[in-house]
Amino acid sequence: MLKHIRNISDESVVEQWSENCYYQYFSGEKVFACGVPCEPSELVHFRNRIGEEGIELIFKESIRINGKDGKEDQGTTDTTVQEKNITYPTDNKLHRKIIKKCVAIADKHGIELRQSYTRILKKLLMDQRFRNHPKNKGKARKADRKVKTIAGRLVRELDRKLPPSLHQGTLTLFKKVLAQKKTDSNKIYSLHEPHVQCMSKGKEHKKYEFGSKVSIITTKNTGVIIGALNIEKNVHDSKTLLPALEQQQRLTGIILKNNFVDRGYRGVKDVLGTNIIIPDTPSKERTSYEKQKLRKGFKRRAAIEPKIGHLKQDHRLSRNFYAGIKGDNNNVMLAAAAMNFKRMMNIYSKMFLNFFIRLVYSIQNLLLPQNIYTLTPKTGF
Repeated sequence: MLKHIRNISDESVVEQWSENCYYQYFSGEKVFACGVPCEPSELVHFRNRIGEEGIELIFKESIRINGKDGKEDQGTTDTTVQEKNITYPTDNKLHRKIIKKCVAIADKHGIELRQSYTRILKKLLMDQRFRNHPKNKGKARKADRKVKTIAGRLVRELDRKLPPSLHQGTLTLFKKVLAQKKTDSNKIYSLHEPHVQCMSKGKEHKKYEFGSKVSIITTKNTGVIIGALNIEKNVHDSKTLLPALEQQQRLTGIILKNNFVDRGYRGVKDVLGTNIIIPDTPSKERTSYEKQKLRKGFKRRAAIEPKIGHLKQDHRLSRNFYAGIKGDNNNVMLAAAAMNFKRMMNIYSKMFLNFFIRLVYSIQNLLLPQNIYTLTPKTGF
């Protein structure tokens, strides 16, 4: 939790823990410890050991400590993209990685390749430079096709020379990458993260994002995150409501009366007993009171947008460094739990600050003579 609350890496949180007495008290230490608590890699093993069920329990506890603020029967929902820690995918990058991995597999098993293509690939790399210049476009495209041809040769050669029980899944993945075309669906954008999806959310500064879709549910008035679910496929927003509300009801035990969403959720009106409210043209049958109530609800719905922004910038949701689909699921719930814990930490710190200020002014008024003008918390702070 310290890692996601402070937005630092495994190595940094272990290093800072040995220097920060507040971190140690937060973790349950009674006296200051002068050594590191564990190796950074042990945090990875711990996350794998407790699994998604254990991390969901942590998320559930973060909702519980918010008390009645997390028990509202009105909610807001929105989706965002959790980007994976991969390079921007291009066909040439994937083909060159296939070549590199094929050579590594051949060296590992002592297979002699007909040709290593080292010198040819170096020359082709020079031809692919400055590809946007009008004079270099044809030469760069020709070099791209040659790199793809070399990758296909190496994959077929390994398929012939390797035993059937070795690396068949890897070679199948390589063949799928080499066979896919620009207009295909369910394309592979990364060799080590083949489940990554390409998504477009209409952002001007970022046309495409590569990762997984995330559904976030917050309480309408207090902003406590009561649902955070990773969606493996790039589906329509309306299709994410059922699993998201299932998780919310499992964690809180409350069926939301109303759930305010944006127009991207068009197509659904009721999910698991929750009324889905989408902005639309008001009918003449609605009273002015009903229109005003809906208008206020949609204004409050907009508060989820900065909530998602803080999840990304402050709690490690902008780029997911955890491996696999399991890592996607874990990162979403840990980020949401960290934000709920941080909310309560801020509330407690404000309560302590107000108590301390009132205590100081009370002592000041007791010690100073009554005929001398003294400051009060209302005018002096």
